[in-house]
Amino acid sequence: MKPVLKKILLGVVGVLGVSSLGAGGWVLMQVRAFDESMSKTYDTPAPKIAASKDAAVVARGKHLVEGPAACSSKDCHGKDLAGGNTVVMGPLGQFTGPNITGGGLGAVYSDAELARLIRFGIKKDGRSARFMPSTEVNWLPDDELAAVISYVRSVPNSDKANGPLEFKTLAKVLDRKGMLVIDVARKVATGPVELAGKPEPTAAYGRFLAKGCIGCHGENLSGGPIPGAPPSMPVPLNLTPHDTGLKGWTYDDFDKLVTTGARKNGKKLDPFMPIENTSQMDEIEKKALYAYLMSIEPRAFGGR
Repeated sequence: MKPVLKKILLGVVGVLGVSSLGAGGWVLMQVRAFDESMSKTYDTPAPKIAASKDAAVVARGKHLVEGPAACSSKDCHGKDLAGGNTVVMGPLGQFTGPNITGGGLGAVYSDAELARLIRFGIKKDGRSARFMPSTEVNWLPDDELAAVISYVRSVPNSDKANGPLEFKTLAKVLDRKGMLVIDVARKVATGPVELAGKPEPTAAYGRFLAKGCIGCHGENLSGGPIPGAPPSMPVPLNLTPHDTGLKGWTYDDFDKLVTTGARKNGKKLDPFMPIENTSQMDEIEKKALYAYLMSIEPRAFGGR
């Protein structure tokens, strides 16, 4: 084991208070549990959802993919859905959103299987997907999920090869401790899924949209360093109405932030922030997300 990785792992063990066990043995236990869970087969039935060629449905799916669902992010599946950038996360590993067009993985999934993958994080073979953000988009109701799949089916096929997808020991340990979601189905396939209602500019609807922020900004949305991420990775900001976050921000301030990537002081956000997607949200979605963020408990920066 490399000295740097060993130090990180020992640090994680120390933080979690597992001094009674040998660090190496404890880590091996977590890795074994992760690997066993990833080998598990789920019998969750695929939703009865089918793609449509209706222009309005496809257009709605395009909006969701390019907007709040952020599937077309440069660090997810890419604008053409043929695969995104490879994101290198130091001791955690590296990941690349795959090609999901009809020339890639889209060709091997039925509409229903694709719906199950999105909602429950379960692959065609019944095992868990890795690092797919189902936790952030599985709230889409059936009609919205059908729209997403309809748009995916409509994009041109690409034969672009998939990039690397590798998760190292530290990533597996953090997954088992609930600090990072890699084993997706373990997180969402065994419990009830809460679906959103009709889009409206309310905090209630904004709560669902905010799920897309949790992966970077943390469960409490108060930001801070992403566990295990390398120093080169930008530190997510505080999205709560705290002095160190969005306290005193008007809707116009927030609209400017998510549309242009500029903060109140004019400073630009790091390119890691998917402004190409948040800028595509419509007025209802932006107002809903703002209403929700203003309604949550203020927390100091770094509370994740």
